[in-house]
Amino acid sequence: MKRGVTDSFNDAINGLIYAVRTQRNMRIHVLSAIAVLFASLIFQVSKVEILILLIAITLVVASELINTALESAVDATTNYYHPLVKVAKNTAAAAVLVTAINAVIVGILIFWTPITKFTYSSIVLVKSSSPYFAFAILGIVTFMVLYIKAYLGEGTPLRGGMPSGHTAIAFALATMMSFITVNPIVVTLSFIMALIVAQSRIDTKVHTLWEVVAGALLGFATTIIIFRAFGY
Repeated sequence: MKRGVTDSFNDAINGLIYAVRTQRNMRIHVLSAIAVLFASLIFQVSKVEILILLIAITLVVASELINTALESAVDATTNYYHPLVKVAKNTAAAAVLVTAINAVIVGILIFWTPITKFTYSSIVLVKSSSPYFAFAILGIVTFMVLYIKAYLGEGTPLRGGMPSGHTAIAFALATMMSFITVNPIVVTLSFIMALIVAQSRIDTKVHTLWEVVAGALLGFATTIIIFRAFGY
């Protein structure tokens, strides 16, 4: 039976859905693309810059789809180890890596200036706050982590689950240090220590990258919001 254009279009959509559903790297690419496009709206990048971002995103997604197709085809026809199969898979993965590196470079070049300005504004905002709520904020962040973990039913209060409690507390402390002292070295070291805590949670496989990122945002944002809510 002759297939129509609609059938071909549906097959292509199903292929994309399959890749997102079964391939971890594809899910990471899609989430990253959503984050980048959302950031482009926040920072109001130009039409040309959005076009460049879309091209970079398309290249990464397309290369990942081709990589998935090649791996599936090879696995379907080969049930034993062959050095050329390894070469084919590694080469396809390298194509994804090249496009991903290109996308990262494009993102850095486009978002470097607005992110730098945003970071500076955030630090100024924190410095204008009062340190009197430091211990209260630490307690609030801790209870928020416990509540979210209990709500999601993941991990324990001190280990695993969304979000990372250690990371949330570390970034809350680093944020508070940024206005307790005016010494830029102390501020920088505080955030470096927070990043080390976050990295350690990933290296020990206690938390995933997204759980650590969620914890960092929770600790940083909560600290600023509470102080601003009280007019500091």
